[in-house]
Amino acid sequence: MFSDFALHERLLKAVAELKFVEPTPVQAAAIPLALEGRDLRVTAQTGSGKTAAFVLPILNRLIGPAKIRVSIKALILLPTRELAQQTLKEVERFAQFTFIKSGLITGGEDFKVQAAMLRKVPDILIGTPGRMLEQLNAGNLQLNDVEVLVLDEADRMLDMGFAEDVQRLVDECPNRQQTMLFSATTGGSGLRDMIGKVLNNPEHLQLNQVSQLNATTRQQVITADHNQHKEQIVNWLLANETYQKAIVFTNTRAMADRIYGRLVAQEYKAFVLHGEKDQKDRKLAIDRLKQGGVKILVATDVAARGLDVEGLDLVINFDMPRSGDEYVHRIGRTGRAGNDGLAISLICHGDWNLMSSIERYLKQSFERRTIKEVKGTYSGPKKVKASGKAVGVKKKKTDAKGDKKKTGAKAPTKRKIANRPKTDALSLVSKDGMAPLKRRKPEAPAAE
Repeated sequence: MFSDFALHERLLKAVAELKFVEPTPVQAAAIPLALEGRDLRVTAQTGSGKTAAFVLPILNRLIGPAKIRVSIKALILLPTRELAQQTLKEVERFAQFTFIKSGLITGGEDFKVQAAMLRKVPDILIGTPGRMLEQLNAGNLQLNDVEVLVLDEADRMLDMGFAEDVQRLVDECPNRQQTMLFSATTGGSGLRDMIGKVLNNPEHLQLNQVSQLNATTRQQVITADHNQHKEQIVNWLLANETYQKAIVFTNTRAMADRIYGRLVAQEYKAFVLHGEKDQKDRKLAIDRLKQGGVKILVATDVAARGLDVEGLDLVINFDMPRSGDEYVHRIGRTGRAGNDGLAISLICHGDWNLMSSIERYLKQSFERRTIKEVKGTYSGPKKVKASGKAVGVKKKKTDAKGDKKKTGAKAPTKRKIANRPKTDALSLVSKDGMAPLKRRKPEAPAAE
């Protein structure tokens, strides 16, 4: 029960108002330690309720009577605008019975309006590293008095190339008393390096193994002959699967636009979301999906984080994601909060080894599925290795002329050539290899 936590009564009132009764595992594990002021390194899947796990302790620290604000006390960094906006809403909901104010700094919004907001000095500042750093460089942002720093979806921030920006912002908070780092995956060496730099004797909480992520989501694979065949499969799935809302992931903006155009031509209620869309279009896409005006979203990985839509129960990977972590974040859009979900990946010949690598990373074997109405000729490699990857066919080497190289005696090595006895510069070996033939010296020209 949330009432078991040592939270201020105004926060407990907000929790009750929001009908939060039983804390999730990540909340039960992290909130008591965060209230003690401990540095935390938490691994928990998206949709597990981790936002409340750091928001409630921050609010509990800052709660008090109304007063003039002179400095920012808490900084929350996130990888995407959508996730930052979602976190702001959570902070405002939990702080509704307090005097604590929060602000948002992300790209795609008016820079001067944000600067004016910063002059009012919010207690909690939420935002993305890029725009945050721009405001800092412009002299609009002071972080010297930050007491609590949160790096949410830290692994994703590193994936997006924010490592240097994040480190710069961390260095701008020299007087912080508590740092909490959250991620959906254990990450690689880059994340371990960041943990070593920003956390002080942290408590490590691993709420789930990667292989346990999205236990309520069925994960299927359907083989396809080529991209046009994949489009046929997508059309069949959207027409025949039972779902409330669906998201189709691609690896490129061009493919996302192509699929979106085809869906609109078939009169589907769809929207497209990728990096070339401005903030207004991105917000419109997500709002329409949440409100039900749109049933299908076509997106690149820009939407793989921070997208929390009720009723999103079907994920289709038109393109296989390039890493196991990215796969986890994509399918994390469905099967949230214990609800059932379905994730389907479409696999061509060139996708097989990538799919096998992700299976090994997750320590899972995806369900193979065949749809007879759109069945193709490709059903997987003829032979696979123990790792699950396809066995490649070795090609015989050819010389420059395209002829196959003949096998036989090897050419003498440089060492053997060097050890051969030297011959006189004016002698050549005869054809029978026996006696040397003397080269005639040029005769002197006859006198005129």
